[in-house]
Parts: sequence; C-alpha cells; structure tokens
Amino acid sequence: MKPGHDPVRPETPTPAAAVGRDGISDALFRAVADSTYDWESWHEPGGRLIWVNSAVARHTGYTPVECLAMSDYPLRMVADQDRQRIAQAMEDAQRGASGNDLEFRSIHRDGQTRWMAVSWQPMRDDAGRRLGFRTSVRDITERNELREQLRLHTEHLEQLVQERTARIAQLERHRRQMEKLAALGQLAAGVAHEVNNPLAGIRNAFALIKGDLAPDHAHYDLLELIDGEIERISSIIHQMYQLYRRHPQPAQEFDIERTVAGIATLLDGVVRQQQVVLEIESIGPSVPVLLPEGEVKQILYNLIRNAVQASPANGVVTIHIDRTSDPVRVAVADQGAGIATDVLPRIFDPFFSTKGAEPKGGMGLGLSVSRSLIEAMGGAIEVESHVGRGSRFTAQFPARFGTPEEGPHD
Repeated sequence: MKPGHDPVRPETPTPAAAVGRDGISDALFRAVADSTYDWESWHEPGGRLIWVNSAVARHTGYTPVECLAMSDYPLRMVADQDRQRIAQAMEDAQRGASGNDLEFRSIHRDGQTRWMAVSWQPMRDDAGRRLGFRTSVRDITERNELREQLRLHTEHLEQLVQERTARIAQLERHRRQMEKLAALGQLAAGVAHEVNNPLAGIRNAFALIKGDLAPDHAHYDLLELIDGEIERISSIIHQMYQLYRRHPQPAQEFDIERTVAGIATLLDGVVRQQQVVLEIESIGPSVPVLLPEGEVKQILYNLIRNAVQASPANGVVTIHIDRTSDPVRVAVADQGAGIATDVLPRIFDPFFSTKGAEPKGGMGLGLSVSRSLIEAMGGAIEVESHVGRGSRFTAQFPARFGTPEEGPHD
C-alpha cells in the first residue's frame, strides 16, 4: 500500500462497472457501495481483502480498518461450526466460481450470534482479465427466526392432524363397537325376555317342591344346588337386559364412598370364600355426586367382584376413591395373575371372558355392560395390567350427570 493513501480505499484497478457511459467517477461508485445496507467486500484474485464497506461495523462490530488488518478475514467473525464452510467458499471464489445465499453464523464483537447469508461472484474488466471477486453478506436472523417459527408451527399442525386422525379412528372403532353392542343387545334382550318367563315358572314350581321337603331329606343339598343355579341364570338374564337398556335410570345425589361400602357388604361372602382382604381408602371431601346410583353400583360391583375373583388366597384388593377433581375416580386394584397384552384389548367385548374354564365363569357380559353404562353417563374405564403383578381398573365418573330425580307430584 502506498504512503498517504486511505487504508480503507486502497488504489486498485477500477472495475469496468465503476465508469459507465455517463462517466460515473470512482469516488461516486465507492460512495454508493459504502451506502449499501448489506456487508460488501472486494478481494483481489488471491483472496486478500482490498475494500470493505462501513456496513461491516453494524453487522459484526468491527470497523473497515480492523477488517483490512485481519489476516484471516472473514473467518474471525464466523462461528466455529461454520468456519470450514466459509473457508471453502472463499477458495471457490478465488478459483473464479460464484455462489449464492450460503448461510452461516456470524459472531458479533459483543458475543451475539447472528445468522448471515453470503453470495460471491468474480469481477472482470472489459478485456476479461480477472480483477478478483466481491462478496455480499446479508443478515437473515429474522428470516431464520420466522422459518423456525414456521417449522414449529408446521410440526404442531402435523401433531394436531395426527391426534385428530387418531381420535377419528378411535371414534370410528367406538362407533363400530356401539353398533355391535346394540345388535348384540337387541339379541340378548330378546333371548332374556323369552327365557325369563319360563324361568319364573320353574322358580315358583321349585319353591313349592322345596317347601315340601324337610331339611334332613337325603337330597335336600341337591335342592340347594339347584336353587343356586337358578339364581345364577337369573343374574345372567339381568346382565343381558342391562346390555340393551332402553330407559336409563334417573340421576340422584348420593355419597359414592357409602355406595362402595355397601357393595363391599354385598360381596362379603365372596370375599371370605376367596380369602381376600378388601381395603377401601378415599381422598377428598365427602361431596355427593349426581349420577344414576343403580348404574354406578352395578359398574363398581362388577369391577370389585372381578378383582376379588382374580385375587389369590390372602391377596389384597384395594379400592381407592379420589373425589378431589372432576371426574371422580374409583380405582380397583388386585394382586392377581394380570391380563396378557394380546387379551387386554378384548376384555370389554360382549361374551368374552377370561374365566371361561371356571365352573361359574359367567357369560362375559360384566365389563361390557359396565363400559356401556359408564360411557352413557360421560365417563370411562381405564385398565392397567401387568402379567404376574395384577390389574388396576379405574372408573371415571362425572361428578354430576343429568338432573335430580323429582319426587311424586301431588
């Protein structure tokens, strides 16, 4: 560099574009370049920086004089993870190649990181001689932030679409299940109606026969067995009626903890027979719920009885009542053998039972009826089971469903 010359504006060959047909001067051309918003620089064919505009200070915090003094310009102002890419771009520019919109991270003098995009192209005179190359760097931080926001928004939309699709598929499965349940319910109700009438006749006739025999009769034990089986048939018929209930019960206020205690009393015989311990625990205030009590009682009766029957001798069945939120949750946990993962999706199917080999295994309607009843009142049943560690059924009841049952009118 010659003494007396401005180090920011060294004496260099003037590009052909610097003097146009109207005789634009080199000084005016440099004034235009200095007023450019983007960070502009010119390099000689070997890559050495020979001019940089004042915009570099706004973008990097370094003045043009400081940049001209750098031996590694512009790598000092490039983030470590992008330095190799920019060094390669500078080598490409020295070979006469051009490039556009190469993104990189720039480190400002104050330590802030900004996203930039650099473009470069060779410069030649009218005779085609290489004069070097120029670079133009634009701050794209805001663009990248908007792009990142758009990406996150797109991911969120995709997640919503997936959730909605899964929900639609779930509703479709539920619709098919309800159609199946309705068809089976109609069949079950019809069969139950046809069986109930002759069963009532058998029960009445049997009561007369049993009444004529003394308890010390040789076959009196067989009468007790027959009486129990008639009662079992009656229970199955009742469940079949529940599978297709045409008239839901009215809602009334009651204490769900007291209902659970009443169910425990009803199941006392089964509990003692299975040699199981029944534990009831509850949290939250004793606030009455507004629900069809008979249906709630039937749902919880089925869940608790199943847990007792699934438990080994000396096992513990825990009933946990949580009234601190809406829905009210009643969880019934046993210490039985658990339910296999391939069987778990089918346990709510009508007439499906995991107790088929047992003498009194039932028809597999209990869970199906329970889910039908609880979903009709806006609730749900969740299941968690581990083979060898037991199962946990959680009934979620809305705190209030329907309107209170009105008393008789005058």
